[in-house]
Amino acid sequence: MSEFAVIGRPRPRPDAAERVTGRAHYTGDLTLPGQLWCRLLRSPHPHARIVRIDTAAARALPGVAAVLVGADLPTPYGILPVSQDEEALCTSKVRYVGDPVAAVAATDEETAERAAALIAVEYEPLPAVFSIDEALRAHGEPIHARGNLQKTIALEFGDVAAGFAQAAYVREDLFCYDGSTHLPLEEHAALANFAPDGTLILWSSTQIPHYLQRALSKVLAMPQSRIRVIAPPVGGGFGGKSDIFNHEVAVAALSRATGRPVKCVLSREEVFYAHRGRHPTLMWLRSGWTADGHITALHLRTWLDGGAYGSYGVATTYYSGALAPLTYRIPHYRFEGLRVFTDKPACGPKRGHGTPQPRFALECHLDKVAEELGLDPVEVRRRNLVAPFSTTVNWLRVTSCGIDECITRAVDASGFLEKHRRLPPGRGVGFAVSGYLSGAGLPIYWNDLPHSQAHLTVDRSGRVALFCGATDIGQGSDAVLVATAAEVLGLQPEEIHLTSADTALAPVDLGSYSSRVTFMAGNAALQAAERMRGAIAQAVAARLEAAPEDLVFAGGRVFVRGSPAQGMAWAEACAVAEAATGALSTSGAYAPPHLAGPYKGSGVGPSPAYSFSACVAEVTVDGETGEVRVEKVWLAHDIGRALNPLLVRGQVEGSVYMAVGEALLERQEYREGAHRGPSMLDYKSPTVYEMPEVETILVESIDPEGPFGAKECGQGPLLPVIPAIANAIYDAVGVRVDEVPVTPDRLLRALSRRRRGEGARLGPTAMPPASFGTVIRVPRPEDET
Repeated sequence: MSEFAVIGRPRPRPDAAERVTGRAHYTGDLTLPGQLWCRLLRSPHPHARIVRIDTAAARALPGVAAVLVGADLPTPYGILPVSQDEEALCTSKVRYVGDPVAAVAATDEETAERAAALIAVEYEPLPAVFSIDEALRAHGEPIHARGNLQKTIALEFGDVAAGFAQAAYVREDLFCYDGSTHLPLEEHAALANFAPDGTLILWSSTQIPHYLQRALSKVLAMPQSRIRVIAPPVGGGFGGKSDIFNHEVAVAALSRATGRPVKCVLSREEVFYAHRGRHPTLMWLRSGWTADGHITALHLRTWLDGGAYGSYGVATTYYSGALAPLTYRIPHYRFEGLRVFTDKPACGPKRGHGTPQPRFALECHLDKVAEELGLDPVEVRRRNLVAPFSTTVNWLRVTSCGIDECITRAVDASGFLEKHRRLPPGRGVGFAVSGYLSGAGLPIYWNDLPHSQAHLTVDRSGRVALFCGATDIGQGSDAVLVATAAEVLGLQPEEIHLTSADTALAPVDLGSYSSRVTFMAGNAALQAAERMRGAIAQAVAARLEAAPEDLVFAGGRVFVRGSPAQGMAWAEACAVAEAATGALSTSGAYAPPHLAGPYKGSGVGPSPAYSFSACVAEVTVDGETGEVRVEKVWLAHDIGRALNPLLVRGQVEGSVYMAVGEALLERQEYREGAHRGPSMLDYKSPTVYEMPEVETILVESIDPEGPFGAKECGQGPLLPVIPAIANAIYDAVGVRVDEVPVTPDRLLRALSRRRRGEGARLGPTAMPPASFGTVIRVPRPEDET
């Protein structure tokens, strides 16, 4: 029997009916009287100087209300303080095919499109670079004035040389992870209305209303208090809508220029160029081991292809090394990483934000180590697991940790040990583990303010209104927030009226990214509800002649513990409290404890709690066609506590779906800077036919700091699936493809190489020339104490 009435019980999302019946209104569905349409003119060149722009013909076209160019919006912006390198419309040069140079507002979309085509732009093409190696070797005009190298990192925790000196066995491997995009069903859209009183309202399919408000304030030179950002229901985000986009700034500026509402909906092709998806990443690992399978040292290098702009790239670069030591006790660790600019659409955060790539490399590397040491893949991991309530070598504070139980349950449920190396040719199983964060420990703009806030009001009728700035991007965060308040107040979720993702009505929340909403906004809502419960209990206790702590809130009533008849209905309790104290309003807030380590860059990686996952994948491989079919995935996830098991299972299955696509199908490919397949027909993603059966196993470690003990489940389950599939392919056919996606052509080349006696591996063979800078040596936590 559950100790809770709402928490822990499977319930459908409160917006489920609206979404599946088509009644939900997304940004693209919104229309205002007198609305104009915006289209952007985009560059056909990957790298070119803008010599001249002539907009006269476009302005003269009947139906055109306004045309803007870069000079009209010259203030640079960016999501990170260190990446203020973007312009709403390019002023002096373009840096990728699709970079916007002008924006048109017209009476309809077709007229806006025709007007954009009439704008004459004279370009001076410049040499372009399209790969990490080219970016590092290029001697022509760099993409940005500071050069093609955006960020370098070199950190050492402990003494890696000493760790390798202790090793009986050392192994090196090189891996490549191609870039991919989010592919949300809803295209990016924005609708702006500049009101006569000088207030701007922007509706946008965004994950970050607060940060978007901040950027608009900067570019438009307006006070944030005069800008209202509303995120209607979002039809898929996955990180792709957690940046500031050109069209959002353009419609706001055009609305101000015309005095009329202006709307822009990107085409599917434009979404592929707006992108901000997974960074293509090259990774090199070197690890040292004792003869009995204990790790002595790990050295990781990552090279990230960031595309044309900074975006979240500095954070992504740190993330590509920060979470590698999360799952294992690594006594000595060195991480070197860099990010380069290339003349392609900018990369940013995609589900897992910089961590799936190194997790793929590390987990495949561990399988190779296990084989060399004569250990099974499970045992080599078990001997090195991180412990609950410990600190990693790079100063990550681990609280609750169910990784060991995740391994046991996934391995037992799948029969991995009985199947591994024992299935018929063409069939195989693979295993991997991972860990992920429950929200970033520091905000994007460092300050001491709360990361999440919630307001709660109750009136004399018993109506409960909850206000929170968090955005539901399809993950079900609205359901978590109302369930939290309902549990504390003894009500049903349907009785909580939620207003979210509106900067004018709801208090600040930093956004839906880094799997932070359940933990951070959930804690804020929990605090607000507990304060409301306390205020009502104080007033009702006096009426019932009982102590406030003896009152029970359950079943829509407030009554004395042990005497259910001695109480009153919820509405009456609210009236009693309002009579005693006046209007009933409480607030809650959450800010993580100070978690950063004693070194520069330690702000990326710390989290108030980490989830853990273990995955087994079973595959069938056709050696003639190179086709891989994932038959079944067993995934055990340490959720802390499952606030709504139905939604958690949905998140796990969604992670598996996305992981299968990245492992086998999806990649952003370009030809001279132009996308090779910017459509849902050409960009291959899984359909229902490629989706495997998923057995979700929920492990509840009950985190002491999470709301009701909960941790994240939105991104962590994706991480181990990709290496588990890669390891399963090796088990099935005996060749390693050390790059993803493992497409049929790559697998066939690997099989062909083995037949020719050229080795049983296909993957990168050389590291780019690059200096990661001077190594910063950081003492380990145990050395400090």
